[in-house]
Amino acid sequence: MKKDILNKKDIEKLVNLFYEKVKKDTTISHFFKDDFHWDKHLEIMYKFWENVVFYTGSYSGNPMDKHFEIHAKTPLSMKDFHQWTKLFNESVDELFSGEKADLIKLKASNIATVMQMQILKS
Repeated sequence: MKKDILNKKDIEKLVNLFYEKVKKDTTISHFFKDDFHWDKHLEIMYKFWENVVFYTGSYSGNPMDKHFEIHAKTPLSMKDFHQWTKLFNESVDELFSGEKADLIKLKASNIATVMQMQILKS
């Protein structure tokens, strides 16, 4: 049986697996060009998701603004959001099972829904 998400190391493992999938994905990999700053992005994502699951306060920033910037350069679509959510949930399910695993999938779905509503209406 898989364990639940218990700590920052588990968040890092999840984020790393997810972005390995993203890099290979034909639908959304183009948002992460060759000059993309992976080290910086991953550190931010570790803090973001750790805060989402464990309420650490380790993340400060505005992901909505960043995604509006992305959308202005390369428009996002419903298909992109659906693929992001699919890959994220697959990554969680491959590694974890339990209350925190369910929570992070719910939060990811909620975040994607809000972003879709805000970004695609503009």
